[in-house]
Amino acid sequence: MKEAAIELRNVSKIFKGKKAVDNLSLTIERGSVVALLGPNGAGKTTTVSLILGLLQPTNGSVKLLGDDPQHRKVRDRIGAMLQDVSVIDSLTVAETINLFRHYYEKPLSLEQLLTISGLAEEKNKMATALSGGQKRRLGFAMAAAGDPEVLFLDEPTVGMDVTSRQLFWDTVKAMADKGRTIVLTTHYLEEADQIADRIIVINGGRLVADGTPSEVKATALGRTIAFTAGDGVTNERLRTIPGIAETEWSGRRVKLFSNNTDQLIVELVQRGIPMKDIEIQSGGLEEAFRTLVSSLQE
Repeated sequence: MKEAAIELRNVSKIFKGKKAVDNLSLTIERGSVVALLGPNGAGKTTTVSLILGLLQPTNGSVKLLGDDPQHRKVRDRIGAMLQDVSVIDSLTVAETINLFRHYYEKPLSLEQLLTISGLAEEKNKMATALSGGQKRRLGFAMAAAGDPEVLFLDEPTVGMDVTSRQLFWDTVKAMADKGRTIVLTTHYLEEADQIADRIIVINGGRLVADGTPSEVKATALGRTIAFTAGDGVTNERLRTIPGIAETEWSGRRVKLFSNNTDQLIVELVQRGIPMKDIEIQSGGLEEAFRTLVSSLQE
């Protein structure tokens, strides 16, 4: 078994009598890429803050790289890209990155950081003048400045265009291939599915799923039937058909969730439901996520 990068043992965090994290235990091995998922208010941000040492647990223990997250020797070996990227007035992109480089004993070079963040052409631009997506990339450069062993990415690609997003994930994959531990939170579940080798789902401050993407997706509501609905097809009409667990509409495009799509498609045809462009698919990470979250709320 690989050495642990992160260890939480029976960790709880209470704010004003309410548990944001509830008796959470988990171990993340070094060199793994882990997606920490959950709905808004699930406890993800609090969990990451506890791991980083920004908060202290009410109960339980947290170890980062085998030690107290608040120790300076630990902080020198980690990097964090949080949701809010604050930039300093009157500093260029290069000056901002260099400022963060000097916080570490063995930083990456300025040229490396400009390259991996895709900001080489903006290096002399004032950091305050960057677009939202460019500021996210600057945040990544600052997080990677110390060549961290463990890298935390909180909603990293929000505001990035398609090209920047692809460069970003290529860089993260390259870091993972070199044995870095990556912990990310994201609402883009397809990204988590593609990049992570382990998915952890938290809801209500508790662990509700932990496994490979394939293992987590196996919890989905069976399969789905998607089609463009013809005239007269309403959600109320579909709800009368047995075997439909849930419906999801996008314009006239409807997706039906069912544990038996073979039986359901026969039922739809027999009832004369007007359909075209029919697709039948296995449940994906989004469907599994929805199932896990809704089951806890019931």
